[in-house]
Amino acid sequence: MGSYRYFEEYNQPVTDSLTDNYSSILKTIGEDTEREGIVKTPERAAKAIQFLTSGNCQDPAEILRSAMFKESYHDMVIVKDIELYSLCEHHILPFFGKAHIAYIPNGHIVGLSKIPRVVDVFARRLQVQERLTHDILECINDTLKPRGVAVVIEASHMCMMMRGVQKQNSVTTTSGFRGEFEALQTRNEFLKLISNDLS
Repeated sequence: MGSYRYFEEYNQPVTDSLTDNYSSILKTIGEDTEREGIVKTPERAAKAIQFLTSGNCQDPAEILRSAMFKESYHDMVIVKDIELYSLCEHHILPFFGKAHIAYIPNGHIVGLSKIPRVVDVFARRLQVQERLTHDILECINDTLKPRGVAVVIEASHMCMMMRGVQKQNSVTTTSGFRGEFEALQTRNEFLKLISNDLS
């Protein structure tokens, strides 16, 4: 519910254009766009796709900068089990899962709610999981300039579950590490702290 607050009002000309396109798609696949259950579907789909790609219009670095505070804390900060929902750019089908993110401050900390919001901004774009992991990692690293950043994402992909190989139980894990997390000891500490989620 709260995430909707950060989405600007729908652009009506864009909504109208998308509605026409979705109506055309439905007709092409043999649907009756005048029947009761479908008549409002093109507009609903138009608004849904605008929301699901709204990250294209947001600056994740600015979200972090809006809540950076000077602080002498120098140990690991972890935000784990961040729910994420995105769309695969290859089939425009959902992939979903959770992100675990850690950073080691270097003079600045960030409001904890800003890290999940950064995840949302990058997830609300047509994505691949590998790039999503990299985008989140580099944004935090470049903006906070911490001593280290770690990102692990686990996700299930509907393009593998509903079509193609149809493997319903497959989970994809991607990771990225910068700075002090490139050292094996620090990386292992982070992975141990989130290991209950990865098991």
